[in-house]
Amino acid sequence: MPELPEVETTLRGIRPHLEGRRIERLLVREPRLRQPVAADTAERIAGTHILGLERRSKYLLLGLEQGSLLIHLGMSGSLRILDPATPPRRHDHIDLVCAGGPCLRMHDPRRFGLFLWTPQTPLEARATHPLLRHLGPEPLTPEFDGDHLHRIGCTRRIAVKSLIMDASVVVGVGNIYANESLFLAGIHPTRPSNRISLARYRRLAETIRAVLEAAIDQGGTTLRDFLRDDGQPGYFAQSLRVYGRGGQPCHDCATPLRELRIAQRSTVYCPRCQR
Repeated sequence: MPELPEVETTLRGIRPHLEGRRIERLLVREPRLRQPVAADTAERIAGTHILGLERRSKYLLLGLEQGSLLIHLGMSGSLRILDPATPPRRHDHIDLVCAGGPCLRMHDPRRFGLFLWTPQTPLEARATHPLLRHLGPEPLTPEFDGDHLHRIGCTRRIAVKSLIMDASVVVGVGNIYANESLFLAGIHPTRPSNRISLARYRRLAETIRAVLEAAIDQGGTTLRDFLRDDGQPGYFAQSLRVYGRGGQPCHDCATPLRELRIAQRSTVYCPRCQR
């Protein structure tokens, strides 16, 4: 599914085309997403201006004059900026059409995304919306560091990979980026979270930040269903050190990488470089 770097890439791509625009109409071809698009959404947002766009975890928040739109790309969703006259493809479920300007089109083959209106401002939604209020800190902000990970990790006895993928601990560290971060930090993914020193947690927090920033800079990771706002795939997959490379030699020591499953997710690691 699209992860934090893919969503951040999408945000940066669509923001210049939508910010400050007035919404002319909302066209919903298929309302049956993970949660149905409310029948009165089009009426509520027509004629209002988009005041700003931001991201919280893997959710996009479009702040309007009255309330906000909360968008999630689900398992296979993507957003494109198009001319409203562009014929829709199969699975093009929603068009947000701006007056005299572009159309934001939501494409979602598996229909596991979200397109919700809330009367809350983005700031209010971050604090109290049921989908957002329990989320941990953003990994690219000062609120997230090794001390934070160590403080929580010491109270649990779970695999460290499960810890950093827990959105109540830190948001946006999906499976790909958890694999890569643990490799670069030299930490075995199954190591119990309460058996990792503060120094190693500080190193892990640094690698999480570096991996995510690199992925954002390169446009996200090339996944089968993900395309950037310009329709092109991301390129971070070319930089992956371990994810998807089980059985292949480690780039650092040439030891064959091993693969196992943690919480039903594929986990690849180097038995020599990670301990």
